[in-house]
Amino acid sequence: MVIPRLVKRAFKYRFQPNDAQAAELSRTFGCVRKVYNLALAARTEAWARQERVNYNATSAMLTAWKKTEGLAYLSEVSSVPLQQGLRHLQGAFANFFAKRGKYPRFKSRKKSRRSAEYTSSAFRYRDGALTLAKMDEPLRIVWSRSLPEGAVPSTVTVSQDAAGRWSVSMLCDDIPAPMPETTQAVGIDAGITSLVTLSTGEKVTSPKFERTDRARLAKAQRNLSRKAKGDGVNRAKARRKVAKIHARIADRRRDHLHKLTTRLVRENQTIVIEDLTVRNMVKNHTLARAISGRMPLHIREWTCGCGVTHDRDVNAATNILAAGLAVSVCGAGVRPQRSTPGGQSATKQKAPRREP
Repeated sequence: MVIPRLVKRAFKYRFQPNDAQAAELSRTFGCVRKVYNLALAARTEAWARQERVNYNATSAMLTAWKKTEGLAYLSEVSSVPLQQGLRHLQGAFANFFAKRGKYPRFKSRKKSRRSAEYTSSAFRYRDGALTLAKMDEPLRIVWSRSLPEGAVPSTVTVSQDAAGRWSVSMLCDDIPAPMPETTQAVGIDAGITSLVTLSTGEKVTSPKFERTDRARLAKAQRNLSRKAKGDGVNRAKARRKVAKIHARIADRRRDHLHKLTTRLVRENQTIVIEDLTVRNMVKNHTLARAISGRMPLHIREWTCGCGVTHDRDVNAATNILAAGLAVSVCGAGVRPQRSTPGGQSATKQKAPRREP
């Protein structure tokens, strides 16, 4: 019996701000980036002096910056996104010290993601209307799906991508609906001629979405290359046109992958995916010969001595499933090993769940 658990889920929606809201959000994005870079510079200078500055110290710096003549504009936007930016910087340094990430980098005005995070004290959500701090009207959100019944967002993140599209992400408590029980298991091989091949024999072809937009993308990129470099309006328009085509390709690819992975999760209890660490799979003596056999990549099928014709990708998926089931029976972790920034390998193991 599986007991439903309360989890945090983010619900993302598109919205279209009016002119005043767009101006306010743009100012907020710029202030968040400015505060982040100032705090990073201060912490980097302290690091060179072998001193460590924490979040409380940068928060005090923010208060002092607002009182200076050159940075007085920081007081014109909500203070919550600025504080959240400092918290994100603190998290980045925590990951760096724990060797889970690289040293934090400065945010670029052109290349960095434009976003701002609001906590519950900086927004109001009532009757399906979301109003952010410093705004008089609620956001015009396209409710593509409803929030969980009775859910109240704990944090709200507003962002704008390179194509100029506005999005709002709401973090809410939710209890996921239980999935239908199944005992099916499947092995997945990342193919060459197809996107993936399943141990059931099914092959999922790659849609190759970029091919349909290749001509439009090439034309837009040529148009962008002819624009003079700088902050000109024409170059900005050309850059956004290229970004829209890339966004269209990425959206279609993401939608296809989401539908595929959702179907695999619903239909199977166990999913085994190759991680290309062949040396670990060879340790299984039963599969070592099949995995290590020499065969040129151009040979996609072959007929063995018994007269049975084998498909290379289907055979690989079958071997992957057998290796995964063998490892799970032995009680070892079945998630792939990964290398930490410190150079040490780490293996995730899922603890067994107690049944009531």
